[in-house]
Amino acid sequence: MICTMILHPFARCATLLPVLVAWAGAPVVAADANWSVYLGDAGGTHYSTLTQITPANVARLQPAWTFRTGGADANNRSQIQCNPLVIDGVLYGTSPVLVLFAVEAATGRELWRFDPFAAGNVEGGRGLNRGFSWWQEDGERRLMFSAGRFLHALDPATGKLIETFGDKGRVDLLDGLDRDVKGLSLAANTPGAIFRDLIIMPMRLGEGPGPAAPGHLRAYDVRTGARRWIFHTIPHPGEPGYETWPADAWQRVGAANCWAGLVVDQERGLAFVPTGSPAFDFWGGDRHGDGLYGNCLIALDAATGKRKWHFQFVHHDLWDRDLPAPPVLCEVLREGKKIAAVAQVTKSGHVWVFNRETGESLFPWQEEPVPKSILAGEKTSPTQPRPLKPAPFARQQFTEAEVTDISPTSREAVLKRLRAASPHVPWDPPSERGTVILPGFDGGAEWGGVAVDPRGVLYVNANEMAWILTMVPAKIGAKAGSGPALYQQLCMSCHGVNREGNAAQNIPPLGPVAQKMKAEEILALFATGKGVMPSFGFLPEEQKRALAEFILAAGVEAPAGETAAGKVEPTGNLAAARSPYATTGYNRLLDPEGYPALRPPWGTLNAIDLNTGEYLWTKTLGEFPALTAKGIPPTGTENYGGPVVTAGGVIFIAATKDEKIRAFDAKTGEKLWEAPLPAAGFATPATYSVNGKQFVVIACGGGKIGMKSGDAYVAFALPE
Repeated sequence: MICTMILHPFARCATLLPVLVAWAGAPVVAADANWSVYLGDAGGTHYSTLTQITPANVARLQPAWTFRTGGADANNRSQIQCNPLVIDGVLYGTSPVLVLFAVEAATGRELWRFDPFAAGNVEGGRGLNRGFSWWQEDGERRLMFSAGRFLHALDPATGKLIETFGDKGRVDLLDGLDRDVKGLSLAANTPGAIFRDLIIMPMRLGEGPGPAAPGHLRAYDVRTGARRWIFHTIPHPGEPGYETWPADAWQRVGAANCWAGLVVDQERGLAFVPTGSPAFDFWGGDRHGDGLYGNCLIALDAATGKRKWHFQFVHHDLWDRDLPAPPVLCEVLREGKKIAAVAQVTKSGHVWVFNRETGESLFPWQEEPVPKSILAGEKTSPTQPRPLKPAPFARQQFTEAEVTDISPTSREAVLKRLRAASPHVPWDPPSERGTVILPGFDGGAEWGGVAVDPRGVLYVNANEMAWILTMVPAKIGAKAGSGPALYQQLCMSCHGVNREGNAAQNIPPLGPVAQKMKAEEILALFATGKGVMPSFGFLPEEQKRALAEFILAAGVEAPAGETAAGKVEPTGNLAAARSPYATTGYNRLLDPEGYPALRPPWGTLNAIDLNTGEYLWTKTLGEFPALTAKGIPPTGTENYGGPVVTAGGVIFIAATKDEKIRAFDAKTGEKLWEAPLPAAGFATPATYSVNGKQFVVIACGGGKIGMKSGDAYVAFALPE
């Protein structure tokens, strides 16, 4: 049944408003020389009012300067995902090891550096960084920067900490979650959103079968670092939504966090917050119910944190269907009137568009029946929501007709593997046989987000990649809290059943660790985490040592023993023991040559008119030169990082595996220009102007999906 109205705050239906055509032109505004907010502006539009670079001259772009930050990992496991800020001729960015720097935006000449780990403090690990927040009032300016689990306030003129903020310039985000989370993993990869004198902070948490912190959203005073409000994404007793969880969930269930970032309607005082799945991602037998506010877009009063409305995109998530990108604020036409809207893209490849003030959907949608789980203890939601317009920007079902056709050998190999898994249907629950996830765990849409122009046209790059998820019963033959049991619960999803690692994810095999590290070094790593590896500080000392010994033991195979058969076996104090299942990891479905198992395209760039819900164009994004040399048309590649669109009518995007940046005509989708990069630009570009000259800059950090790591920021401009 198609839903047509909101019945009460927790109803799944939203009012359908008629769809009309877009207005012809965009408002004329003064050009902004700065890129002063993460992703362009407070609405996350990725839009620039600059017009110097146009479809007519963009092919003349050439490198203007390159800045090498240093810090790239020799084993190609470091990244730069930073969308830099550019304010009054100064560019602020981060290195692969999260050293913050300032350079002249016209020349790339270094001005200062700040290393948040200079004192050797790496509590919670370095993690990643996607950008910064900028606050200024009455001549006072602050650059807000998160590294690991700490939020810092710096003087942008000097790069020095402002010691009146928090504890000598920083705030520990692990504090103030209204629950004991000591030793648990937390990192703030994405910058907070500024509203008046508040910074509203997203955060990344553990989502595996181990214990995880709750994903509550908090706002801090930008001057003092004091917590000003908190919104419980896992509601406490007496709070709306509490009834959608088990009674004690607020005390033990984790995640349901905003990690992708949020946007703020400054005029209306509304913060739009996208959230991810509750933990554990793939088995929810200990968290029955829809689980508000996991997998929701939540509209909050930005000054107080009070909920105005919400929409849940996935009920009782078992597929890691986090909302992967910040929403975007835009205006669309309905019945001849402009409506303030907020659009949200999803990993499943859909675009949802809502009235900002009411939460009403501006396109029709429906709740659809979905398959039931056969895993012990699991209770799937009977339905899941699906928008009826716009059409999805990524394929939804992996049938034999969608199997790769780049060669007969590739096709036969993929067909064999596909037939061994459960036949793919949307929302097929995790299983022991193996479940195809399409779009994959990285989307569809991913963290780079989308661009939108004043006409209401949305530009989104998409991954067309199938993954496969295989659940395995927990092994309980080993002693509770033993190395094999702990490895399966905490490490196997990344490092593999036999500790073989995952090359596509840049996760190393653990066998060589025995030759490179001593037990005490591994124990120190457990305490801090490193990169995307979380801290295991919550483990008792004896369990840390047991896990370290298992990792160091040469020749030990996967954990063995009796299966749980639905029974929960206690494992010391480890909350992961509530799950009778583990997963063999995040595995892409590939052909024997390492190419995606789907037929091309594997990456696309799309333009969607949000006034009508219709596609204006779709173009292939990226290529594999080796396949092109064989006469295969460009296939597109996996892509990470978003597009930028300008008033000059040009879209800039890097993101692709082929280590290039490209420009497209915003009206037609025609590719106008491309240039090689020193490493893949897995980040969102920024564009700005200094002394009347427009630049486009991209961080070239590589380090994902098997690509080499880099340390460069490259800026392009038209020749004099």
